[in-house]
Amino acid sequence: MPLPFLTADRAFDASAEDIALPFDDHDSWRRPYRPGPWRVAAAATLLLLASYVLIAGMIIAFAGALPGASACLGLALVVILCALRMLRVGAWVSRHGVRRVGFFITTTVPWSRVTAVRTVQQPVKWLGFPRTVQGQALILVRLGGDAVPPLLTDSNADFLGRSEAFDRAADTIEAWDDEYRLS
Repeated sequence: MPLPFLTADRAFDASAEDIALPFDDHDSWRRPYRPGPWRVAAAATLLLLASYVLIAGMIIAFAGALPGASACLGLALVVILCALRMLRVGAWVSRHGVRRVGFFITTTVPWSRVTAVRTVQQPVKWLGFPRTVQGQALILVRLGGDAVPPLLTDSNADFLGRSEAFDRAADTIEAWDDEYRLS
């Protein structure tokens, strides 16, 4: 049974030989891959926690302690915002450049300042923790040699255990680089 709603970035019958840049609007920022299962599971867990905190806040409000209910509401809003920000983390591309969205910091580099985008073997963080493992990283080399953290790694929350998805995402970002860096 075909499930066409699962193919977010191309039509169901589109073949893999289609164009490398399948989007119609190249001016808007797009993530050229789907969020990984680890990232989605962590965000879903945070949203579940927020729902429990909201229920606790409702019970506290019905008990008559409004300052406690306000604290629960504030905590739930912070947890929801963290879950939404966690889902936005990753590499985004557009005609204007490449953007690396982190949890706290977002870095945007215009294509005119990019020297190269390439995949390298190097120690990478495992799921963003301080522990490093040997893996692949998609790095961005800026004019002047400024250091930029890797755009993608094969051990982050989007690609852990999904090496084919990492290869596709890296190839897609490299295709955006080939398309817009020289223009």
